[in-house]
Amino acid sequence: MHHVLLIDDDQPLTALFADFLRQEGFRVSCRHDGASGCELALRQQVDIVVLDIMMPGMDGIAVLRELRAQGTVPVLMLSARGDAVDRILGLELGADDYVAKPCPPRELSARIKAILRRTAVLQVGSPPAAMVVGSLTLQPERREARWLDQPLSLTGIEYNLLEVLARHAGRVVSKRQLSEQALGRDLERFDRSIDVHISSIRQKLPRQADGQSRILTIRGMGYQLLKD
Repeated sequence: MHHVLLIDDDQPLTALFADFLRQEGFRVSCRHDGASGCELALRQQVDIVVLDIMMPGMDGIAVLRELRAQGTVPVLMLSARGDAVDRILGLELGADDYVAKPCPPRELSARIKAILRRTAVLQVGSPPAAMVVGSLTLQPERREARWLDQPLSLTGIEYNLLEVLARHAGRVVSKRQLSEQALGRDLERFDRSIDVHISSIRQKLPRQADGQSRILTIRGMGYQLLKD
């Protein structure tokens, strides 16, 4: 039973989400302020945090900063439709995905399951072989990435995206493919989450000798990871 932590000051909405998720087979904990939610997330073993951005006191962005400073627990952000800047900031700080409020409980559950699948929380079976692309090595069974034997600090979704690009190294991968294979959902119109995550990965990968990124943007088509 996977443990979901809901952090949102909207108590009726949180109760609605919690009831639905429990029916879906999740263990659910709820906190209605950022400080106590952050404390619980760091103190207990939770599989995913669903985190509202707009909260009094310690808001969702501050909670996310603290969580990312101390670990890699998957984080799904909840945001009002007008909070585009905060959504992008959340992704840049390492959130795995976001959902705009109001959000149907079924969609929230589907997003949670997609993130858990992609971060291997729900996966079982034989460990896949390591992937090597030039100086980059990916260990799918441990979800680790290394460059010349130095670890790369990636969030869950960043690892997913890099793995998809590595599997198609030297070829262009469309944003639709990346969304489906790395985020576990269809690409939505005006969704910039892929671009934000790719930008973060670029900052963590060493650049080429000429200073250019190892991940190319192919306008109108997608992204390409160079083989070397």
